[in-house]
Amino acid sequence: MKNYTDYPEIIGKSDTYQTDASIPKSSIASVLFFWRLYKVVRNANKHTQINTYDRYNWVASSLGVLRAAESIGIKVQVKGMKHFTEFDGPAIIIGNHMSTLETLLLPSFIQPIKSVIYVIKKQLIDFPLFGPVAAARHPIIVGRTNPREDLKIVMEEGTKNLEKGRSIIIFPQKTRSAQFDKTSFNSLGIKLAKKNNVPVIPLALVTDAWGNGKIVKELGKIDADKRVYFEFGKPIKVEGSGSDQHEEVLNFIETKLKEWGRSDLLKQ
Repeated sequence: MKNYTDYPEIIGKSDTYQTDASIPKSSIASVLFFWRLYKVVRNANKHTQINTYDRYNWVASSLGVLRAAESIGIKVQVKGMKHFTEFDGPAIIIGNHMSTLETLLLPSFIQPIKSVIYVIKKQLIDFPLFGPVAAARHPIIVGRTNPREDLKIVMEEGTKNLEKGRSIIIFPQKTRSAQFDKTSFNSLGIKLAKKNNVPVIPLALVTDAWGNGKIVKELGKIDADKRVYFEFGKPIKVEGSGSDQHEEVLNFIETKLKEWGRSDLLKQ
């Protein structure tokens, strides 16, 4: 188990990232991916047990998941990472939420450029294997059953973390969904950004190469024929009620899904 003392790779030093197109697809993609994922998460858990799961080892394990996905033929495209260098201080990153894949990959793109944490559901903390890893990286934990209580927690804990210079990733949907439904997006991230006068970075993504399982969401089908996309938008300053900026984030996501040829993911 290697203990990193620096970031093993800084993907975000370039604006874009693209998987090597020559990597072939595997005929046993799901088996290989989940085995390699297990080894990455097992090592991350060992670090949590001895309190060494710091930012460097977090990024290392995130990169491990990226390489595991790429090794079975999944192609990943990332754009817009330059936007994190266009302002000082933290930001609120607001995006759609499709699968477990984005939760595991985003740290490798963002953390070496901007210190970042997640707003996550309490049930993820209680989940075997993943739970201790998620809990080790200063998450803001919400229940998703009481919106008023969640708002209070995010506003209070979010402000504390922003003051420490930590950017915050928020998925405003109630749960992971293969479809993008504008009506399911709350304005929690916009409210937090406005209160703390920090910019919003919109995030559009397509990660259904790792599907959501019917019984256990984390154990869905792996489809290496589906391309993975991430794109970060320009920083947005929240003004007034924030309703215009909320719409701007939604429109950014919708536009990108169409550009990627995935209009099938838009809920009609």
